[in-house]
Amino acid sequence: MSDPTEIPPEANPAGDTTAGQPPEERIAALEAELSEMRDRWLRSEAEMQNLRTRTQREVADARQYAIQKFAGDVVEAAQNLRRGLDSLPPASTSDDPLLAKLREGFEGVERSFLGVLERNGIERKDPAGQPFDPELHQAMAEQPAPDGVAPGTVIQAWTPAWTLHGRLLKPAMVVVAAKG
Repeated sequence: MSDPTEIPPEANPAGDTTAGQPPEERIAALEAELSEMRDRWLRSEAEMQNLRTRTQREVADARQYAIQKFAGDVVEAAQNLRRGLDSLPPASTSDDPLLAKLREGFEGVERSFLGVLERNGIERKDPAGQPFDPELHQAMAEQPAPDGVAPGTVIQAWTPAWTLHGRLLKPAMVVVAAKG
């Protein structure tokens, strides 16, 4: 016994309480211990799988929604572009050619800008004529329902709703048809 880490054979390693018992009892105790260890191992494996799945989901969400703040700012720019286009006088045949070209240019920029947003998961949803949805719409006013319009329907949209991969970025500001 020159090695200090060597355990003498008569020592009771790891608190083995089955030593000195009849073989049947010792086998039953060892089988119970094996069953307990297998159960612990299976639970540990299941916990690790849950952790891997949860981590993958969180990483995917982080990748998909990392640009949420930036997307909100870009949506604001898109709405300002639309407000600018709406402030131009209506198109007519007697328009100054310069004004007509400016309008066409800004409309082309808006189409291109919206295409870039859509390719990156940002979607504009026009709520006019749709039933009021508190998940997507913010009611700014309520007006009597016009003929042929069901109560609770959006009759006018001040701004569209914007989503990023299905998650709301900015609710639509709407006017809703009153009930009754």
